[in-house]
Order: sequence, then structure tokens, then C-alpha cells
Amino acid sequence: MDEYLILMRLDILTKDSQPSPEQLQIYMKQYQDWIDTIVAKKQFLSGTALSTEGRVVKSNQIITDGPFVETKESLAGFIIIQAKSFEDATNIAKKCPILMGEGNSVEVRKVMSIHTEE
Repeated sequence: MDEYLILMRLDILTKDSQPSPEQLQIYMKQYQDWIDTIVAKKQFLSGTALSTEGRVVKSNQIITDGPFVETKESLAGFIIIQAKSFEDATNIAKKCPILMGEGNSVEVRKVMSIHTEE
């Protein structure tokens, strides 16, 4: 099996887009249930949420607060899974509960190793 990164993007900045504490509890339960199904299939490797704070370092050592560009959609977190194929990984990603939110998205990327141990 290969490793795949599932990136979860949603609006984590706009005040009106933030769920109530009750909604957040429901969303977190849905998310944990989704993760539990991946764990049960022994496909979950790791994952975490990301803070809303960040910095972007660009060429010429330009540092900006970020990572926000012209969009409200932000990288909220990611998980790394094992899957048989891109199609298998995409089918897992399609069940991510954040996709129930308007404008939210999930990106699937195959993890490629470019480093070798000597």
C-alpha cells in the first residue's frame, strides 16, 4: 500500500462561518467516526489539525503573516493514510464530513519519498 495525504480546507477565519459550540461538538463526532472507520481498516497513519496562525516564507527571505491569500479557504488539517490506489484514497476522502460544509474541500495527494537514508 502507498501513503496518501488528505488535506482538509475550509473557512476557519470568517466569524459567520464558525459553528456554535453545539454544532462543533456534532462536527467533531462526525469527524472522529470517519477517522475511526479508517483506523478500523488499519489505513490511518497520522494526522492533526492546524492553527489559524502561520507565516509564509518566500524567496528573498520575505516573511508574511499567513498562510492566507485572497481566499477564505484555509488548510485546517490533514491526515496520512495507507491506500491501495489513488482511487481507494479518494473514496476514503469523499467520506470526510467536512465536505458537508458549503465551499469546503478535500485534496488527496500521494506521498512521494525524495529522501534516501545513507
